[in-house]
Amino acid sequence: MSSSRRVSTAILSLLSVFALASCATREQPATTPAPAQPAFPATLSAPDGKQVVVERQPTRIVSLSPTATEVLFAIGAGKQVAAVDDQSTFPAEAPRTQLSGFKPNVEAITKQNPDLVVVANDANDVVGGLAAVKIPVLLLPTAKTLDEAYAQWTLLGKATGQVQQADDVVRKARDEIKKTVDETPRKSLKYYHELGPDLYTATSATFIGRVYGQFGLVNVADPADTPAAGGYPQLGQQALFQANPDLIFLSDTKCCAQTAETVRARPQWQTLTAVQKNNIVALDDDIASRWGPRITELVKQVSDAVKRAGA
Repeated sequence: MSSSRRVSTAILSLLSVFALASCATREQPATTPAPAQPAFPATLSAPDGKQVVVERQPTRIVSLSPTATEVLFAIGAGKQVAAVDDQSTFPAEAPRTQLSGFKPNVEAITKQNPDLVVVANDANDVVGGLAAVKIPVLLLPTAKTLDEAYAQWTLLGKATGQVQQADDVVRKARDEIKKTVDETPRKSLKYYHELGPDLYTATSATFIGRVYGQFGLVNVADPADTPAAGGYPQLGQQALFQANPDLIFLSDTKCCAQTAETVRARPQWQTLTAVQKNNIVALDDDIASRWGPRITELVKQVSDAVKRAGA
């Protein structure tokens, strides 16, 4: 066989291989992506361990929890909210009613024709009462940690069909808080968190206490806690003076009109280090008592106070 013929034969063989490969490629069926799982019906695992089934995306949500109300609007579910309780003061566009979260009335709630109800407690057996009339209820009690708060936000995202938006809100809050804490010098400063001028306070075992704990602050109320107090003891003035906090945080500015000026005017309070150094911080009562997305504002306020006090 001549050399030119051998070359031609080799070329034809290679072309045959490429042709077969091309055909094989063309004949392979296109990969079909797996269909997305439908968001509803949604089976939710509530913090109390109970399963809550939401058959379809809710459009008439009733929130009897100020924190849940804030979260619902933050994750883009505001248009799905039909009514909120009388303590849901934020955001301004929330459809506030006379419904009570402290003394919920099943009959009054059902008049709103809800397809999902969110509560912070089971007062008046509201969960059982609504379950009896086939209305799904999500019980979201006070979070004790930031992770518990994030889990509740995520759960509300699943309950409303706003999963991605809820994930985004959680991620943003987590990142902002971490950044703020990381940029704050850790100081072993003592602090007193005031719930009222009668010296009720919150210990390190509470949600707000754990927020302060991220900064390495020492809570002067911890020794006063008892099982009966449940993290919210009442301090005696003598005990407070002996502890002599470096920082005073007021979360009774709205409820009780307390300010740095009213604190300075209290008999003998001028002897406290926090008062002498003007380290009295007026908080927003609502933000300080809730575990919603605005917690980032509180964290920044605490950070600023720690930086000033430690300067």
